[in-house]
Amino acid sequence: MSILLQDLVRWCDQTLAAASFKDYCPNGLQVEGKPVVERLITGVTASQALIDAAIERQADAILVHHGYFWKGENACVVGMKKNRLKALLMNDISLLAYHLPLDAHHELGNNVQLAKKLGLGIAEPLYPENPKQVGNIAVFDKPMSAEDFSALCERVLGQKPIHIAGANQYIKTIGFCTGAAQGFIEQAVVMGCDAYLSGEISEPTVHTAREPGIHYFAAGHHATERYGVQAVGDFLAEKLGIEHVFVDIANPV
Repeated sequence: MSILLQDLVRWCDQTLAAASFKDYCPNGLQVEGKPVVERLITGVTASQALIDAAIERQADAILVHHGYFWKGENACVVGMKKNRLKALLMNDISLLAYHLPLDAHHELGNNVQLAKKLGLGIAEPLYPENPKQVGNIAVFDKPMSAEDFSALCERVLGQKPIHIAGANQYIKTIGFCTGAAQGFIEQAVVMGCDAYLSGEISEPTVHTAREPGIHYFAAGHHATERYGVQAVGDFLAEKLGIEHVFVDIANPV
């Protein structure tokens, strides 16, 4: 089956409530290709490798979490940007991208999907006073040791997280937000969490974890954000009857 590109974009925009977010990039259709979509490729980032995979699979459209045209980005179409856009336009492939809307969605979003993969039951938002802010808190049925949770992350995500040890051996409550949300660790402390998980880590985050005694797990930006875009692609395939393939371009960060 196939669907008009404009209808696919409308489905995505409405499902993910794209217009309700103030973001660092445009959400929705970023590059327009052929008017009809039969085969959709999804991936985390619209890299050249993902575009090449879409061309090889004769895809009509690509849907990603990390697209183009970020706030503060050089607007000139040169170098890497020129090569990526040229490949899309010459092959008439559309690019759709959803950043914060894909993080935040209550069923298909990165945070909810990561929680499902790790077997975490979401108890409340990380920022209960701000419903538009991403991030959640989960409560374990039984307290889990930090070592066991680290092993769980490695088993599910395919890479060992960087773990900054906290004061308590066992974890009962954990805050989490996928991707580059290490800065939310201070909110996890405010909310009384035993641990916090995100994708990345920088030098100051080590001290931000150690000093209040909260466990921090940096489980990989790419690794923690694989699952939302897959869920959206599967949802679209089921609802619209189009073909969907998720392509995982390996990224250790």
